This record gives sequence, structure tokens and C-alpha cells, in this order.
Amino acid sequence: MSSYDLLSGPIKKYVRDKRWEELRPIQDAAIQRIITTEENYILASRTASGKTEAAFLPILSKVNFNEEGVQVLYISPLIALINDQFYRIEELCKYLEVTVTKWHGEANRTLKEHLIKQPNGIVLITPESLEAMFVNKPYNVKHLFSNLKYVVIDEIHSFIGTDRGTQLKSILSRLQDINVASFKIVGLSATLGDYEGSKNFTGNPLHTKVLLDKTSKEIEAVFRYFKNEGNDLPLDLLKDLYIETKDNKVLIFPNSRGKAEEVAVKLKKISERVKGHSNYFSHHSSVDKEVREYVEYFAKNNNRQNFCIACTSTLELGIDIGAVDEVVQVDATHSIASLIQRVGRSGRKDGAKSSLFLYATSQWSLLQSLACWLLYKEGFIEPPQSNSDSYDILLHQALSIVKGYSGIKVTELITQLKNNFAFNEINVVEITDIINHLISIDFFEKLQHEVIIGIEGEKIVNSRDFYSAFTMEDNFKVIHAGNRIGELPYSPQITEGENILLAAKIWKIQFVDLKAKKIEVVPAKDGKKPKFSGGGGIVHQKIGEKMLAVLYSTEKYDFLNSTSFDALEEMRRDFSVFAIRNLALQRPFLIVEKKLLFYTFTGTKVNRTLFLLFEITGIKCLLDDSHSMFYIQISKDEFVLKWKSLLTMADTIDSLITTYLDAHSDSLSTSKWGQYLPEHYQISLMKRNFFDIEATSKFLSNTIELVVNK
Repeated sequence: MSSYDLLSGPIKKYVRDKRWEELRPIQDAAIQRIITTEENYILASRTASGKTEAAFLPILSKVNFNEEGVQVLYISPLIALINDQFYRIEELCKYLEVTVTKWHGEANRTLKEHLIKQPNGIVLITPESLEAMFVNKPYNVKHLFSNLKYVVIDEIHSFIGTDRGTQLKSILSRLQDINVASFKIVGLSATLGDYEGSKNFTGNPLHTKVLLDKTSKEIEAVFRYFKNEGNDLPLDLLKDLYIETKDNKVLIFPNSRGKAEEVAVKLKKISERVKGHSNYFSHHSSVDKEVREYVEYFAKNNNRQNFCIACTSTLELGIDIGAVDEVVQVDATHSIASLIQRVGRSGRKDGAKSSLFLYATSQWSLLQSLACWLLYKEGFIEPPQSNSDSYDILLHQALSIVKGYSGIKVTELITQLKNNFAFNEINVVEITDIINHLISIDFFEKLQHEVIIGIEGEKIVNSRDFYSAFTMEDNFKVIHAGNRIGELPYSPQITEGENILLAAKIWKIQFVDLKAKKIEVVPAKDGKKPKFSGGGGIVHQKIGEKMLAVLYSTEKYDFLNSTSFDALEEMRRDFSVFAIRNLALQRPFLIVEKKLLFYTFTGTKVNRTLFLLFEITGIKCLLDDSHSMFYIQISKDEFVLKWKSLLTMADTIDSLITTYLDAHSDSLSTSKWGQYLPEHYQISLMKRNFFDIEATSKFLSNTIELVVNK
């Protein structure tokens, strides 16, 4: 039987009314499997391949929506994505007369209250809103979701291997506990780096299948290089970028909110001078929600007008903004997964190619961009981090459970946490240890055999910030004439008389209200870009290794323009002084006058681990991770001697770092909830999140030979 024949009558009518000539590959496969089996599924296919319909066409055909309670739960990483997907899912559901309800902090309260009175249909929600319901109104959770049949997780890759993902897994496990029958999970993703590992996210890997659509879309990539002499983007780059994008619908991805504002404002100025269009916008988390929504609406609905949106990861995920002709990346992305998500935003029309322009402002950024692109072409995506020992999220969930129950027996709390599939690899002794610690710091108060939330714990669980696994920025609202235009992290630049860039405009600060966390602004004629906070991303070691391989390759790469190729060739000549013969076993060691530079060409976490090992073994140095390079501050002979001794320590790295962190507890930097753990658990988390001991051991076990310049 064909996939179309398996669909219910109303859903067949939907397909006919859409005038689809055929189902897409991922839709065809998903309909066959979801309707005829009781397995969990991960649907993996490129951006804009119809994954949402691939999940909902069979689910809507299979589920009996006349049963009591919410039948399908759609979980999204973004409120904006919920608002966007709502219309697609609601259109589908009109053919079945099934109610679709958005549930998040900005959603209509009346509709939510109506759902509580009469639970039914489909609910669209974020993990944080589910957490809030478990904490504050656990009876609503059971009332609404005890008869769930399916949970659809959109952009599941954004959860896997993260603290937020572990929180979501815990919530799913708690939902399964209160469900009449076990619901099925369907995850959607365009960028999975570990298909087998993704099965663990459902809590039942043996009954989880990955449906992988390997159909690829042709991508035309062009690399351009403009050397940056200062902090601002080169004027020649901006002029070239303007010419390239002025007659198209374009997304531009710089690597920071500040750079996004700089791009939007400066391109708009160029356009004004040459009487071009005025549709230049910025889109990032500091821009006010209503402004972002206007930008999304404009992009989606103005088919005749070209536009240019300078954005960050806020437009990396699947928010529908219609047809985009080109995607521009300014300087290297930190991950291949991010690059894939971004380039997938263009060429969404059937048969259309995706167009990608990569602008680099330094040779190293060019090299990293090139490495990412080549690895993508080879099919490599970074695998997610293992979060098997998420003691911090377990602590958070313990607080959530106790608050939701208004007190619970200690034995029952331990049982619930142990049976939660998010914490499979944390044993009872460790769980008990953490609970006892929470009692000792007054997060819990013990009453005979029960625990309730203690005085210090009340301060935590009653905060609106409690429901999330990530730390919120301390932002100031930016107001003009009573209208909110966005928010900025507080910094020394936020002073009266200073100019800032926000929402693609230049503003002058008139008044800063520290108590109300409010900044009053008026339009300014010129300005400086704002100092947005935030560190760099984590680069996988494969990218560093590929950068080294590119330097010692003779490949010319037809997608490099002449200036890009010249910049690469210059780097190749610079590194030709090192007689590297084995890329796995040898690394460059530059000696120039009194300067010693050691190039590792590995990942961020390995470099961090090496830096700590250098400190432990007495090697004074500075780390420049953007160049995968150490400035060695001792003599060559002393470094070579210590380096040789370090090569013999591969098997003892774990104990060395544990001992060091234990003796330097002031250097511990863990997660939002990790700070409340006993110290040895904080050390464990830091070793997982900040360092990579296993990869560093392998790096050293390869007996890395230092190759000195000729």
C-alpha cells in the first residue's frame, strides 16, 4: 500500500488541496513507518524538506482525537518557532477539526484556560513551560497529558548533548511516568552528527529508528577575503557585500550581535547613498520580540521586495521567513552543524540551488571556514557531547520534584531520580549524596522521612529563572519614546551620551536607570557599535586537523576567489618552513628570535586541557585558541624537555587535572546549577564541559613530534 493510501480521508484531502504532485522522500518513509509501527523515530533530512508534515501527516491520520486529553505534544526550542509552526499545524488540523493550542509565557491565557477545562487536541510548548507546569501546577500536567500518544520534538539536534536537552529528557521521563500508556517520540532534525547516539534521547534506543533522507541540495559556495586592519569590518568588504546582496533576499550571519548591528547599519547607509532599497534589518536576541516578529513577517510576505537581514542563531533554526536567495557567513562559524543550518535557509524553492558566500577578514578565519566547508562536503558533523553524568540537572530536577509535590519521602525522591532515563548512569549513592548536600545547604529541609523546600531553596525555586537550564543575561531594556526596541547586556559603554547600535539603527543614550534596568535613547546621527558580551564557540578537533591538512595540501579549490587563494597560498608559504611529513604525528614549532610558538591544530577543549597541563608542569605560556597556538614563555630547551615528559603522562591526565582543580577550587567554573553541587561533582562537570581529557590523551599518545622551522 502506498504512503498516500495509508493516510486518513481528511489528510488525503489536505494533500490534494495543496496540489502536491508527490510526497517528499522523508514524508513517504515517515508515513509508512509511523502509521504501521509503534516505534520512536528520528526524522533526519535537510532543511526545508518537509519534516513537519512528515511527522504530522501520519500522526494526524493515526491518532483518535476523540479520546480525552491532549493527544499530541509538540516541543520546540524557541517560542518564535512555536508561533511559526502553529499556523502550519493549525492548517493541517482544520481538516480534522482538531484544536491546536500554543502554551508559553506569551500565549493567550484564555485559550490556555479553555484547554485546562477541556483537554484535547495538540499543544505546542517549550521545555521551560513544561517545567513550570510540573513545578507550579503538577495536577495540570496529569490532567492534560496523561493520555498522550505522540511527542514531536522539533530541531532535536539543538537539545542533544546539552544541559537543556538533559532537562527535556528528564521531563519526558516524568511525562511517561504519569501517562496511561507509553507515548511515542518523533524527533526532527536537519543536522545530526551522531545518528545512533540520537536514539538515546527517547529513553528507549532499542525501539527508536532513524529515518535518514540523504537527498542533498546543490550548494554554490564562494569564498572572499578582505583583510581587516582594525576592529570594524573593512569598507571594501561592506561595498562588495552590498553589491552582492542589493538585488536579492539575503540572510547575513556574522558571529556576534554587535557585528550583526554593524553590518545592518552600514549596509543601510551605503544603500541610502546610492538610493537603493531601505529593507535592512538586524535580528538577534537583543532586538525586541515585536521588532523581530515584524522582520520575520516582512521577509515572509514581501515577495516583490528584496531585503537583507543581519542575524545570529535566532534565524539559524527553522523559522519560516519564506524564500531566501543567498546566505552570507562573515568569518568562520565555530561548528559545521551551524554552517549547515545557515546555508539551508537559502534555495528553499524546489529545484533551486543554495547560494553561500563566505567572507573572511583574516587568514585564520579563511582557513577555518575552508576546513569547515571541506568537512561538510565530506559529510562530517560534530557529534554531540555526552551528558551521561549530568549531576547539575539532576540537582535541578530534584528541586523541581520536591516543589511540585510540596514535599516527598526521601526514598521516593531517590527512586524517581534513579528511574528517570535522563540519569541512567548516575547511581543511587551519588543521588543520595547530592540530596544530603541540598539538605546541608538548606535547599531542602528534612522532616522525619520527608524533604520539603528549605528557606534557601525557596529563593531559588520561586524565581522565574528556575525553569531553565541556561543562565539568563542581566539585560537592560532599551526604550525610545515609550516604545521598547530591545535590550542590551549591561557594560561600561552603557553610559549617558554614548551611542549604541540596536535594531539596525544608531541611538544616543539619554538616561540610564540602574534600578529599573532601563535605558532611554533617542535617534543619533552617528554611532559606535555596542559591546555585546559572550565568548567564542567551541571548535571541534577535526576542524583544527583539517586546517593543518589544507595548509600542507596543493589543492587550489575552485570556489576561492583570487584574493582568497592568494591569502591561502601566503599561509602555505609561511608554514612551508616546517618539514611536516606526518599530519597525525607532527606539529609546527616556530622559533623567531626570542619568540616560541607551538601550533597544535586541534580543538578548543584539547587546547584548554593542554593549557592546564602546561600550568601543572611549569610551562609558562599564553593560549591563542583562534590560531590554535601557544606563546611559549620559557626557553626552547626547557620546553622540549618538559614536552617530552608530558608525552609520558597521557594515562594520568585525569588524575592530574582532578588534583589540580581540587587544590584550586577558586578556578572552578561550572554550569548554572552546578555551582550548588558538592565540590567533587563540580570538578567532574568541569572536566566534561570545559576540557576533553580523552581526546588530549589520544593527542599526546600519538607522540606528537615538534617540527622546528628551518
